[in-house]
This record gives sequence, C-alpha cells and structure tokens, in this order.
Amino acid sequence: MINPISGAAQVAAPVPATASSAAPAPQSAPTPVADTVQISSTALAAQAAMQEATESPAVTAQEARGGDHQAQRLLAKEAAAK
Repeated sequence: MINPISGAAQVAAPVPATASSAAPAPQSAPTPVADTVQISSTALAAQAAMQEATESPAVTAQEARGGDHQAQRLLAKEAAAK
C-alpha cells in the first residue's frame, strides 16, 4: 500500500521571465586590446644592416661627412677597391 509523504514542504515552480518583465542589459562597445611587441636586439641589428646595405652612395657620403665611422670605413673600403 502507498502512503503519502507527510511533513514534506511543497516548493512552487519558478515562473519563467518574460521580455516585458526583465529589460536586457545594454551592450557596451568592446574595449580595444593593446598588444605590445618587443623587437630583439638581433632583429634590430639585422634591420640596421639591411638599411645600410640598401642606402645610396650619396647618403653614405653624407653620413661619412657627418662623422659616421661605419660610413667612413665603407667609403675607404670602396676607394681602396678602385
């Protein structure tokens, strides 16, 4: 024989929210992400070497007159090769 459970508390079922009872939260614009990049000293040296290799002879001469030792050595090397 089945007896009902006595002393148990009855819980009411939750009422689902409707669109009129709860306003949706306003969407804010996403914040931009800022990434930082650090270039290694090896990459900086390679970049400088590439720039030196591709500069014109006029720029090299101007730098040599300005006291750039690397440009002065390059001009001396080119003059010795002639």
